[in-house]
Amino acid sequence: MSWTRTTLLMGLMTAVLLSIGYIFGGLFGLTLGLALAFATNFISYWYSDKFVLRMYKAKKLGEKEHKNIHAMVERIAKKAGIPKPSLYYMDLDVPNAFATGRDKNHAIVAVTKGLMEKLDENEIEAVLAHEIGHVKNKDMLVSTMAATMAGALTWIAYAFFYGDERNRNALSFILLFVLAPIAAMLIRLAISRSRELGADRTGAMLSDPLDLASALQKISDSAKAMPLHGNSSASHLFIVNPFAAGGMANLFATHPSTEIRIKRLNDMSKK
Repeated sequence: MSWTRTTLLMGLMTAVLLSIGYIFGGLFGLTLGLALAFATNFISYWYSDKFVLRMYKAKKLGEKEHKNIHAMVERIAKKAGIPKPSLYYMDLDVPNAFATGRDKNHAIVAVTKGLMEKLDENEIEAVLAHEIGHVKNKDMLVSTMAATMAGALTWIAYAFFYGDERNRNALSFILLFVLAPIAAMLIRLAISRSRELGADRTGAMLSDPLDLASALQKISDSAKAMPLHGNSSASHLFIVNPFAAGGMANLFATHPSTEIRIKRLNDMSKK
């Protein structure tokens, strides 16, 4: 299933880049778009995790300084039947976490400073279990590729637009300021919201559903109180979208609502 989603994602990215290239450069643009699509797909597959870690200035989490976090991950990974993922740390006050890497043998779990400071140990373990749930469910590759492609797509649209003054017209404006952002958004939405619900379920089975529900509430409240600003192309990777939005934006949310997730976890606990 993960390979099917990865192939579809690569195909979508290729189609969008070929369209941009043809509109701005005809046959030459089509050829250039094909070359860019090949390069973007290749880089996304092999190096997308490194780009995402660099985007958030993540660094390796010291084992001596954070023995408890490493012990949690090792315990959960053993229970899940996968190798222990590498642990990274982001210097962000908002509590959050994400998993990345192309497979279970190259998996990475990244946590924020806020997560370690504002959640209790049971809640932290539940969040780590959720992220390891993504690893076990083979979600990370297609999700990380989507983050890389969404960012690259907008950049490439800008490059075509500003690099070819002759073809600046109403169509090019629509492509750059309307279609390219929508395509980038659709790439992220191609990563179904159900993957978060699936990771919630797996994480609850590896820890405690009530601890995960409590953690989700705290993380969601923090995201609303102090949302991140900047490049949101990797927002779908996090356990809760740290670039909080409301209103119409919720129609295109990459995550199911926190209320729905908490209700499902409470129901799991009762069962």
